[in-house]
Amino acid sequence: MSVRFQGEVARLQHVSYAYNSHTVLENVDLTISAGDFAAVIGPNGGGKTTLLKLLLGLLKPRSGTVTLFGQAPAKAAHRVGYVPQDVHINRFFPLTVLELALMGRLGPGRLLRRYSAKDLTAAEAALDRMEMLAYRKARLDELSGGQRQRVFIARALASEPEALFLDEPAAGVDSVGQKDLYSHLKELNDRMTILVVTHDLLVLSTYVKSVVCVNRSLVHHPSPEVTENMLRLGYQCPVELLGHGHLPHRVLPLHGGKDRG
Repeated sequence: MSVRFQGEVARLQHVSYAYNSHTVLENVDLTISAGDFAAVIGPNGGGKTTLLKLLLGLLKPRSGTVTLFGQAPAKAAHRVGYVPQDVHINRFFPLTVLELALMGRLGPGRLLRRYSAKDLTAAEAALDRMEMLAYRKARLDELSGGQRQRVFIARALASEPEALFLDEPAAGVDSVGQKDLYSHLKELNDRMTILVVTHDLLVLSTYVKSVVCVNRSLVHHPSPEVTENMLRLGYQCPVELLGHGHLPHRVLPLHGGKDRG
């Protein structure tokens, strides 16, 4: 199935944001088009999570404008499935996989209502899409880290969104689980726009279509390529990438520019 929405999904224009007096983002511009699979990279504290929350309307910019599907984020956030970095659910809580996925059908005014047959169908379809339907009766503590993350993504998909925003979905997941997770996201990209915060630079060339580097400022590269300028902005220190069968290759010099690797 192709992407349902065509055009511009999200836009930031001259946006700045500060926590108290600490500036996190300063005069940044970004446009995410329908069908994109964009990876947001950068150092801790560089503004990656803040960027997602601004797009979702969870935070208000100090200056500049933010639009989501051409509207104010508060009016369009229901069209986006969101998987935060810290999912505050105790994995030992007696909650089944299906019950967690059904929570994605909750919304304003629905907390005390019973789930409908349509809700059940949507939740099961989301689990099936993430290859977790067979575990519908399992508890969270019976799953691996990668499987739990796929269930959290299924919960976001149960709302039948047009875009999916994820904050470090592979954190705490082993390498096999990470590969499986990103493979599922790549398949989902056939039908929806994806924006994912990640620290794993090696996934970029395999899975994503564009790269957003954030460290107070912002650079958006419309292809799965990490340029030296992006790494300078994002990390400002030596960075080495390890390829299979190769020695580490330094893509940023040591401070002072004496070592080019």
